[in-house]
Amino acid sequence: MNLKGIFYYLGLFCFPISFLSFLNILYSSYFDYFLNINSYIITLIISLLVGLSFFLIGKKSDKKITFYEQIILILLIYLVVSILISIPYYLSNYQLIYIDALFESFSGVTGTGFSIFDNVKYLDPTLLLWRSSSQWVGGLYFLIFLFLFFSNNQFNFKLTKLVFSDDKSPNLEENIRKISLRVFIFYTFLTLLIFVLFTISGIRLFNGLNLSTTLISAGGFLPTNSLDQIIKTTTQEMFLIFSFLISMLNILFIYNLFAEKNFLKKQYEDLLIIILITFFSVLLLLFVKDLDIFHSVIYVISSVSTSGISIGKIDENFSLYLLFLTIIGGSIISTTSGIKAIRIYILVKASFAEIIKLVKPNNIFNTNIFYSDNKINNENTKLSFIVFISFFISLFILSGVLLFDNINFESSFKLSLLTLTNTKASNLYVLEPIDFSRLLTSSKISLIIFMTIGKIELISIFLIFKKMFFKS
Repeated sequence: MNLKGIFYYLGLFCFPISFLSFLNILYSSYFDYFLNINSYIITLIISLLVGLSFFLIGKKSDKKITFYEQIILILLIYLVVSILISIPYYLSNYQLIYIDALFESFSGVTGTGFSIFDNVKYLDPTLLLWRSSSQWVGGLYFLIFLFLFFSNNQFNFKLTKLVFSDDKSPNLEENIRKISLRVFIFYTFLTLLIFVLFTISGIRLFNGLNLSTTLISAGGFLPTNSLDQIIKTTTQEMFLIFSFLISMLNILFIYNLFAEKNFLKKQYEDLLIIILITFFSVLLLLFVKDLDIFHSVIYVISSVSTSGISIGKIDENFSLYLLFLTIIGGSIISTTSGIKAIRIYILVKASFAEIIKLVKPNNIFNTNIFYSDNKINNENTKLSFIVFISFFISLFILSGVLLFDNINFESSFKLSLLTLTNTKASNLYVLEPIDFSRLLTSSKISLIIFMTIGKIELISIFLIFKKMFFKS
């Protein structure tokens, strides 16, 4: 294993935490928020030292890392970056024990949105900004690795045109840097776009900045206790819906809108998601009384995007409906979690094909994915099935663990589902109030582990074990 090569990239991905710390120091100094400024100074120093140490260890090494080493790299990045981000929480004046600080950090980096703080109204503004920034960084890193993993993927996303040179190997240092830079630029552009839209709609700058960094990453951290305190007009609701869409659709959706010919034919996955959102929104609108179209779309799209942010409350009879929508998720190349819509589509269509074969063996079944030229093959079906099964295995394991923490079965099941889909435990899902700070340490560690699994998927862990214990 090329550990030095892994350490090299690990060091590079630690440096942005130093930059975020520096920004928080500037923000604290400019607005005279000196309550927790020392924690950001310490984080700046530690993140620089850690990043520089890893960078120097791997500087003279072979920069080529294999697919399996990339998986190990992202696991290490989630661990190291989360530890670095936990420092301001731990050193703040809120007197958190370290496991609580680490829990808050992992919740942010994975885009989950569970919080140790039950009332963010009284939090230091710099800490609110730090929480949102952690989700933004987590979303950025996740997208970078998705581009690396799927550069030669079975769904033919045509990623190479935007991010690769003539040498299409994602293992080369040059291409890794190119991917990181271009994803960063485009991701930042989309974040700024959302921020500008919220600003012109009348939302104050601080709230707009926090919302834009949270929503682009499909996260759940808010600068207030309720989104109702920020989103108050129809225009703001429309921009909120737009922000959800940006986070859940293929990151290249906007790019391809202007740059690609036959755009609709190539964006079948995104169109499928939009159709599903429309269908589920109309369905919700038909069955829930006194629900307007905007709130119906917000509830559905917030769940499907695995953000979980809500405006107001919904009839508890429909909470399970919204809860199961979190399983769907957005595009594979997005910051959302869940099983992903295209995989569910492949499983359903492949299942129908097998059923028809049993009844009419000689019939030729259309295996095209949606209406594109791409066809469902055995590899598509196997991968989708493995992801589906591993998701529910994880669900039952985590539910069982939480039962030992005196959480009733319904709450443990809902919390487990929200954990694995990295969805905020909001009032959309009628979950009994859970004080995460009072959970057993074993429960917090379990939630941290499964939040990470929910983000990178259990299949990634399986691949590492396969490489470690099997020759082929």
